[in-house]
Amino acid sequence: MFSSLKVRNYRLFFTGQVISNIGTWMQRIAQDWLVFTLSGNDPIALGIAVALQFAPTLFLSLWAGVLADRVDKRRLLIGIQIAVLAQAVVLGALDLSGIAALWHVYLLCFTLGVTASLEVPARQSFVAEMVGRDKVTNAVALNSSIFNMARIVGPAIAGFAITWVGTGWLFMANAVSTGAVIAALVMMNPDKLFRGPAIPREKGQLVEGLRYVRRRSDLMTVMVLVFFVSTFGITYFTSLPIVAANVFHTNADGYGLLSTLVAVGTFTGALMSARRNTRGGPRVRLLLISAFLLGAFEVITAFMPTYLTFGLALIPLGFATITFLNTANALVQTAVSPEMRGRVMGLYVLVLIGGNPIGGPMTGWMADAFGGRSPFYIGGAVSALAAIACAVVLIRRGGVSLPVRRFGNGLRVLKRERV
Repeated sequence: MFSSLKVRNYRLFFTGQVISNIGTWMQRIAQDWLVFTLSGNDPIALGIAVALQFAPTLFLSLWAGVLADRVDKRRLLIGIQIAVLAQAVVLGALDLSGIAALWHVYLLCFTLGVTASLEVPARQSFVAEMVGRDKVTNAVALNSSIFNMARIVGPAIAGFAITWVGTGWLFMANAVSTGAVIAALVMMNPDKLFRGPAIPREKGQLVEGLRYVRRRSDLMTVMVLVFFVSTFGITYFTSLPIVAANVFHTNADGYGLLSTLVAVGTFTGALMSARRNTRGGPRVRLLLISAFLLGAFEVITAFMPTYLTFGLALIPLGFATITFLNTANALVQTAVSPEMRGRVMGLYVLVLIGGNPIGGPMTGWMADAFGGRSPFYIGGAVSALAAIACAVVLIRRGGVSLPVRRFGNGLRVLKRERV
C-alpha cells in the first residue's frame, strides 16, 4: 500500500503535501465562508467565486501541459508555490485588517485560479518523474489519500477556528503550510528523478497532444466521462455551504462537519485505491461503475431528511467520488508516453476543472431557483446517465469487460474482453 514511500524524493513530496493540503482545505472553507458572509448568504455569489477560481483553467491548462513537457517541472513547481504563498498572505492581510470586500476575494480567486491552472498539470505529471512508471498508480492513490486526509482535518479545524478567531488567520496558516511544499521541492535530489526526454520548443505541440488523445478511444472515454461528472456531479462540494446554511440552518462548524464527513469517505476510498493498485493497474470498468455509483449516491443524499442522515450519506458519496477520480487519473498517467504526459495531463485538468466556470454559477442558480438540495439530485442524475452512455458505447465497440448474453439454449457468455 505504501510502496511509493520507499523513494526518498516522493517521501519529501508526500510530507510537504500532508502539511500543505491541510492548510489548503482550511483556506478553502474560510474562503467560501468569507464570500458567503460578505454577500449576505447569497448562493449565486459563491458560484461566481468558484467560477472565477476555475475560469483560468479554460485558457491556460493546455498551454501549461506544453510548458510542463518543456521545462524542469520541479523548478516550475517551486515558482508556482511561491506565488500561492503570496496570494494567501494578501488575502489574510485584507481580512485581518477588516477592509476585505467581496471584489477583493473575487480578484484573488481569479489569481489563485491562474496559479492552479499552471500548477496542476505540472504536479500531476511530476508524480511519474518521482517514482517511475511502475509505482505511478500507487503514488496517485497515496496523493489522493493525503489530499483527503487533509479534507478531513482541514475543514474540521477550519469550522471551529472560524468561530473562534475568524477567517483571516486561516489564510495566514495556509501561507505557512505552503512553505512546507517549497522546502520539500528544494530538498529533492534532481539526479534521482525518472525524467523523460525534454521536448524542444516547436510549433504545433499543443495540437499534437490533442491529436494524440483523439486517436486513443480509451483516453477519449476517460476525458468525456470526467467532463460530465466533474461539471455536473462533483459540484456538490460547492453546494455544501448552501445546504448547511440554507437547508439545515447551521453555522460554519456545521459546514465544516459536512465537509469532514465527505472526506471520511474519500480518505477511505483513497486508501482502498492504494491497496488495489498494488495488485494490478486501473481498469475502465471500475471507472464506469464508480461514476454510476457516484451519481446514484448523490441522488440518494439529496433526499435525506435530516442533517444527520444527510451527513452520513455523504460518506459513501465521497468513497465513490475518490474511486472515480483516482481511477481516471491513473488510467491517463499509465496510458501515455512520457514525452506526451504533460500535454495529456493538461487536457485532463481542463476537462476535470474547466467545467467549473459552468458548474459553479449553475449550482448557485439551481440552489436559488429550486432549493439547496437541487444541485445534488440534478448533478447525480447527469453523472449516472453519462456513465451509462459511455458504458453502452464501449460495449458496442467491444472495449469493456462485461458479459454479453443471448437467448437460445439458455443464457451464455458470448464475449468477455478486459480493458
